[in-house]
Amino acid sequence: MRAYGKLIISFMCAALGVLACNLSASPGAEETAGPAHTPAPSAGTREPGSATSPADALIQPADLVYLGAFRLPDDGERPRTFEYGGNAMTVNPDGDPSGPDDGFPGSLFVTGHDRMPYGELPDGGQVAEISIPTPSLSREVADLPQAGFLQGFHDVAAGFFTRMDEIPRIGMLYLDAPATGPRIHIAWGQHLQPDPPAPTHGWFEPDLAAPHFQGEWFIGDQSFFSVNDYMLEIPADWAEAHAQGRVVGTGRFKDGGWSGMGPVLIATRPWVDESGAPAPSGAHLEETTLLLYASSQDTESIERCLAGYQHPDEWDGGAWLTSGDGCSALLFAGTKSNGAKYWYGYVNPAGPEYPCVDQDVLDFVTCRVADGLPCPAEDFVECAGHNDTRGWWSTHFDAQFILYDPADLARVASGEMASWEPQPYAAVDIDEHMFFNPAGVELDLLGAGEQRRYRIGDVAYDRDHGLLYVLELFADGAKPVVHVWRVA
Repeated sequence: MRAYGKLIISFMCAALGVLACNLSASPGAEETAGPAHTPAPSAGTREPGSATSPADALIQPADLVYLGAFRLPDDGERPRTFEYGGNAMTVNPDGDPSGPDDGFPGSLFVTGHDRMPYGELPDGGQVAEISIPTPSLSREVADLPQAGFLQGFHDVAAGFFTRMDEIPRIGMLYLDAPATGPRIHIAWGQHLQPDPPAPTHGWFEPDLAAPHFQGEWFIGDQSFFSVNDYMLEIPADWAEAHAQGRVVGTGRFKDGGWSGMGPVLIATRPWVDESGAPAPSGAHLEETTLLLYASSQDTESIERCLAGYQHPDEWDGGAWLTSGDGCSALLFAGTKSNGAKYWYGYVNPAGPEYPCVDQDVLDFVTCRVADGLPCPAEDFVECAGHNDTRGWWSTHFDAQFILYDPADLARVASGEMASWEPQPYAAVDIDEHMFFNPAGVELDLLGAGEQRRYRIGDVAYDRDHGLLYVLELFADGAKPVVHVWRVA
């Protein structure tokens, strides 16, 4: 692979036995026991031999070549709009066969405006198929090329996941498996788990007017908060060797660490045999855990976690990258909290460097410094004049990719490593390509400047053509734009 280039990167410990979090197996560690967390190392190059796989077998940050961005089309009022949408995206490398021969073949399936609770928008989360124009490097959103509709919005999940409409989480994966033919796999969750627990997965056919939805399924006995957001394709040969042929990857990161203190990846397969018949509705699909950090519901300490983990992190998309020369990497994209302090509460009108905690929350630590220890006592104060948007905030966020070595996941699958041991071998800051909400939409919710949350949405990877598609949320008014990288 090529030499590293002038990207803003920071390399993380990946050597076996050298981890950035406290690896104590005792989830009840006391807060006073000392630092349980070490920030990610600063930029640099790993020592030879420190990687689980040889460096030339891994996709490196300089192999991700930015090509530009494009806009999504318009189709009217909600729910037939991409405004407040982009929860899920997947690519059909063979879509749009009559499109131009411009080097960007295929099509994207993208979700529109989300469902809303209390009956306000029960038919949200519809899916449309769009063309892929040649991306532009323009820094003006209005000058970007715009995709067109190949199939308009359809409510493919009508009648399914009906108890999940409060801050929905959705993932999609187009997969043309030999046993099933082309299907779009879907994961569906929401902010909090329904009671009683609800199934989270299904599939439908790419003809959106006749989706023939199948499901709904649970993912083994996994936590609701760990499975129902992003989806990705696991290469078939790797899945056969390490995951019993389970080629559908699914996961979720929930802020506050409820899902696990870092991104999650679970491998599964919803067809029961080589005939391609789907599992019966309500089934608990067999699964292989490939990446799962400790949950904050099981430990009060910041331990057994992603290097540099903070509770406001958001990992919203994933892709298993492969290249023509045999290199690979597992990529997650999201909005990384890299603040000196982070807290549960509100934005402080006095400035981003000042916490503003919710003083009524007493059942967990509501403010921490970067090393994971509690903030000084004077920070546990609810500031005056804040707005009503409560959540996890940080003094600083970055849009990032993080890259994992697939060999580490193979060791997790075989039992040689614990599910919380793998660490990224590189992190890539992609803020230089972001538009950062130029219309100023929903500033109370999203934050601004260093405190801008929710920068990145879902990710889709066209393995056939080496193209990575990444949604930036609220870049075109309330709509996302699609950024494009080539995996060289």
